[in-house]
Amino acid sequence: MAQAPIVIGIADQMSDYSRQANARNLKIGFVPTMGALHQGHLSLVTEARKHCDIVVASIFVNPTQFNDPKDFERYPRHIERDIELLSTAACDAVFIPESVEQIYPPDRAAVQVDLGLLGQVMEGKYRPGHFDGVVNVVSRLFDIVRPHMAFFGLKDYQQFRVIQYMVQQLQIPVELVGVPTTRNADGLALSSRNQLLSDQERQQALAIIRCMQQARARAMTSTGAEIKAWVKDYFDQLPEFALEYAEVAHGQTLAPIEGDLAHESHPVLFIAAKLGKVRLIDNLFLKN
Repeated sequence: MAQAPIVIGIADQMSDYSRQANARNLKIGFVPTMGALHQGHLSLVTEARKHCDIVVASIFVNPTQFNDPKDFERYPRHIERDIELLSTAACDAVFIPESVEQIYPPDRAAVQVDLGLLGQVMEGKYRPGHFDGVVNVVSRLFDIVRPHMAFFGLKDYQQFRVIQYMVQQLQIPVELVGVPTTRNADGLALSSRNQLLSDQERQQALAIIRCMQQARARAMTSTGAEIKAWVKDYFDQLPEFALEYAEVAHGQTLAPIEGDLAHESHPVLFIAAKLGKVRLIDNLFLKN
């Protein structure tokens, strides 16, 4: 029978746990999550296990990165089930703050990082304040857990680039690892928000990966602007979707690419769309 992870609810106790591991020269791998776990999260734990002696996950639905209060309230929460899933992935400890004050104590000043273009485009444009919340919660979690390595899924690719930049700017001594998006056999990117989809919407959501795959097939004979226009036309024919944005951008700078894609080294297609009440995001590299 799989052993359940140690559950820690107090920030100081989490830090003590990490200090004890460090005293034993054990490498700590960290997987921060907002819960509602799925196989994608477990793949991060599995990857951390390959590289580290101790694997710590966290579950905290961070209020500061939701620009829509209703979205925060609607976000799925299944703590007991999450702990059971972490048991199957051989996670050693899980930090589940018992209150928001454990993450944001009253005497803690907000972290300020000028993200430049990384924080202005796509998610930064459509979710004002979102990345300020990400920067603050992740920097705080790093401060509490003090991991040697931290693992993030690349479905939230822009978020990963933001965290990379934050780590560089704040000189946080942690190695970041981006893990490829976990998909179902039919191609749908695993997401906690998928749990909010009806069975019919779950099938309709496959249009996103189909669109991206068709866009990739067109990429080497198209410009970024042409791919964007084609994607918008694609979703115009799907009334169940409300396309928020479709962007072709450079994989490192996230600068939009309007011109010829054949000579671009890292073009990525990013899509955000609402299906019913559920907001879905995905991305796909347009070159292998």
